[in-house]
Amino acid sequence: MRTRFPQFCLKALLVMIGIGMGVAASGWAGEVIMGAGAAATENIFRKIEYPLSRAMNIKITNIPSGPVQAWKDLDAGKVHCAVGGLNFNDWLEMMKKDGYTVSDPSVYKSWVIGQDKVVVMTNPDVPVASLSKEQLAGIFSGRIRNWSEVGGPEKQILVILGNQIPGTMAMFQKNIMGGAEYTKYAMIGTTAEDIKSRVVRNPGAIGFGAVSQIDYLVNSPTTPEVKRDITLITKGAPSQDVVKMIEFINRDGQHYIGK
Repeated sequence: MRTRFPQFCLKALLVMIGIGMGVAASGWAGEVIMGAGAAATENIFRKIEYPLSRAMNIKITNIPSGPVQAWKDLDAGKVHCAVGGLNFNDWLEMMKKDGYTVSDPSVYKSWVIGQDKVVVMTNPDVPVASLSKEQLAGIFSGRIRNWSEVGGPEKQILVILGNQIPGTMAMFQKNIMGGAEYTKYAMIGTTAEDIKSRVVRNPGAIGFGAVSQIDYLVNSPTTPEVKRDITLITKGAPSQDVVKMIEFINRDGQHYIGK
């Protein structure tokens, strides 16, 4: 004999389920919405996202973007903070070059929350052990077109660049290439992850990214060290959740960031 579930009981159950789902959806004590580039995402926030949620019940919502768009989103009130792989003054200069007016820089608060080491990666079919600053400048500007010119195999060089990592691109261009233009023959990717994927898939390829991306899938030659600050900015005073996140990064978060 089939037992019919009373309709009023069914309605009550559905209401309880709805309430439960609402509690689960809003179960975070706080949230930080940020715009962050590849350097900050790879070196810091992917590593602390889970520990921060466990320790402080704060959710990180990362809107992937370069430093220019992150600053614009901050001004538009779309994010609580912006994070970029460059110091504050260089960030201001980048905004100026983009044609974006920052009328009063003193309105913004900034914190250096880490450092990014940019490394070069090649397809494993190019097992070069080291590349000098001059050789890198020649490769990425297009003056050097074959790996045999830098002690590698007889193979054409394919440079991979990214149009969604402007901070990394600008820093590498300034510190390694002396401001020279990138080669017009480059393959254009997007994010740091996409650049690595293209390096892995394409024979003779070379690109650069965060040190955390280096693994058995790529060859990483010894190159001159290139480091830069990772800076977080807010417009006006930071929210309590942003303050807690910064404190976590500087204290307990170092255990995870160093891995």
